[in-house]
Amino acid sequence: MRAFHAPVWLLAAMALAQDAPKRPAMPEPKNLKVLRGQTPEQLIDSMRSFRTALNVQCSYCHVAGDFASDQNPKKEIARNMILMAREINAKFPPDGRMRVSCFTCHHGATQPATAAPPEASKPGN
Repeated sequence: MRAFHAPVWLLAAMALAQDAPKRPAMPEPKNLKVLRGQTPEQLIDSMRSFRTALNVQCSYCHVAGDFASDQNPKKEIARNMILMAREINAKFPPDGRMRVSCFTCHHGATQPATAAPPEASKPGN
């Protein structure tokens, strides 16, 4: 009797999976000035890494509902920071490793720290 149940559940699962709504394809990115040449998947991965490095939402740099817009001045700052990180990474031997990223300086903050916190600078820490 158990041998009968497994194929039934498998068929039911396959039927449900076919009826699941498909995610719409990502629209073709517009107004890429620094991240040209990335696939949509790479672009989303890059955006997620920036969001994580600064601990912000997409609207921190983008106009909500219009990612291509340049109306948010933080978007141009982000472009300059990406170019800065690329320039620094280009100064290292070309071994395929990334040496610096947004997280290197930002550590989850919108403003990178320029000095150690007071408790870290005390002797014995």
